[in-house]
Amino acid sequence: MYQKRRDALRIGSILGLAITAGLIKPGDVFAADWQSGMFDAKTLQDALKAMGGDAFTISKDVAVTGPDIAENGAVVPVSVTSSVPNTELIAILVEKNPSPLSASFKIPAGTEAAVSTRVKMGGTSNVHALVKADGKWYAASKEIKVTLGGCGG
Repeated sequence: MYQKRRDALRIGSILGLAITAGLIKPGDVFAADWQSGMFDAKTLQDALKAMGGDAFTISKDVAVTGPDIAENGAVVPVSVTSSVPNTELIAILVEKNPSPLSASFKIPAGTEAAVSTRVKMGGTSNVHALVKADGKWYAASKEIKVTLGGCGG
């Protein structure tokens, strides 16, 4: 038990010294650059443009699941599945939020295109899923009613 604690302290100290000495930059641990334009968009169309799209097709191969009524808008569970071949990206957008894009997931090739997360909703709104596959965009929507807002409401 004490050995694990000592190992953790030793590793933490070494990493701290490496960062202080400039050998490791904290930014090096991030997998990708922050895409601030996507999350700063104020409308659904602006978010789609920031992600590199211009139009989408409503598809039955994309499914959005979540509660019909959420009691607390601060933590609304949402899942998106896509059976569109070669799905590259899944984005979840909440139409009436100040910043509609809530989450964006890159889907590695050869994996099941399904994500689950919790989003914050300011009130009753449509939740949209945008899926990018082979350079084309597909979408699906679901209305979720919120009884207590999560974005300051």
